[in-house]
Amino acid sequence: MTVQQFEFAFDSRYRVAGLPFGVVPRTARVEVGEGRLRCRFGPWHLDTPVDNVTQTSETGGYGFLKTAGPPHLSFTDRGVTFATNGDRGVCVRFAAPVRAIDPTGLIRHPGATFTVADVDGLRAALERAS
Repeated sequence: MTVQQFEFAFDSRYRVAGLPFGVVPRTARVEVGEGRLRCRFGPWHLDTPVDNVTQTSETGGYGFLKTAGPPHLSFTDRGVTFATNGDRGVCVRFAAPVRAIDPTGLIRHPGATFTVADVDGLRAALERAS
């Protein structure tokens, strides 16, 4: 089975904000394949079966202070945002919350947002795979 890789779309401000956290283009990507959705974002990782994906939607207009640098936790819904620009991304909802931001697994996320360069491609890959 083929693994599709999706690079993050870095804008210059987010690139600078991510650098101290190890979030740079070579350490940030999303992969769909072999029945899995995987994300690497600097030292942070998300890994879940694609069967756990229940919905995808395009989102955007993210505030820089709320999204730049490391992954961000939403206090409203416990979702996690992996952002490298404020313009456009894919919000993915999960049937069972996933680990990502907390290495102990105490915090689990019912959704994740990824600001990849190919938003439509990631959505299509997840729809085909799930």
